[in-house]
Amino acid sequence: DIDAISMAGIPVRATPGVGGGFEIMPGFKLDKKVFTANDLSALLMGLSSLSNVVHGDEIIHTLSKVKSFIPAEQAEMIAVKANQIRIDLHPWMSNPHIRDYFSTITSALSDRHLLSFSYIGRKGALIERTIEPYQLVSKNGQWYVYGFCNLRKDYRLFKLSRIIDLRIEATSYTPKDFPAPRLTIDDLASPRPLTITLRIHKSLTEQLLDYCSFDRFTPDGDSHYLVSFPFIDQDYYYGILLSFGDKCECLAPDLVRKKLQEKILQLSERYRN
Repeated sequence: DIDAISMAGIPVRATPGVGGGFEIMPGFKLDKKVFTANDLSALLMGLSSLSNVVHGDEIIHTLSKVKSFIPAEQAEMIAVKANQIRIDLHPWMSNPHIRDYFSTITSALSDRHLLSFSYIGRKGALIERTIEPYQLVSKNGQWYVYGFCNLRKDYRLFKLSRIIDLRIEATSYTPKDFPAPRLTIDDLASPRPLTITLRIHKSLTEQLLDYCSFDRFTPDGDSHYLVSFPFIDQDYYYGILLSFGDKCECLAPDLVRKKLQEKILQLSERYRN
């Protein structure tokens, strides 16, 4: 081990006798040139973005350490580079309790303690869950905790906005290797994603570009586009289509078109009554 430290360029000396031992030579400092300007800019960028969401002494101390590596003559250049990209992990609107959950979850992750909470299911049912937490996940402006669920005996993603009464248990757990969470459409086992055809007014272009690229748009007259839109046959995705209002029409397939008709009629009846 001592040889490995020495080979890394850190001078170690040995002192024999009582009270002796090994130590790094007094006055030695790590060469600040080990990081390039681009390295330091990237580190500052990532840490600053994370510190806006997860508050803790560790991140503050790490930021201070990284800043201490910046040579005085490069400070201005590195500051400019670090400010060229800003990552804000907060959605425009969110549950005010979610920020409080961050510190609870990170504490549980650090100490390897179980988390318990009430979880609101897709149909509104409130179910008690206890999990071994493994990751805090940000996806599409939403935050999740990923862990092994003792109820389902499997790994699950839990959306923080659907969690109530989050608490750390006194019981600890032994961490184990865990599979990566499924975070893309391609990872979904069922239902499989499909492509539907939408006819939209051009004023909706900006909104649809949040979900698909412009190469899926084909002009249809002077004021409309035909769009090959990625879609999953679930209520959440029907809600996306309905949010586009009367400036969007689903032309195909018939299955999706008919389900939209049913949902629109149900909504109309709700307000008629």
